[in-house]
Amino acid sequence: MTPEEQKLIQARQRSRSIVMAVVLFALVMLFFGITIAKMSH
Repeated sequence: MTPEEQKLIQARQRSRSIVMAVVLFALVMLFFGITIAKMSH
């Protein structure tokens, strides 16, 4: 595998990791918001 291919794969993995982190954070915030809404209701 050439260094260019390796860099491309690493960039893809990095972008996928960032997307997963954003999705997980959004889910955490959603559950947090639902919990606060239920407590204040």
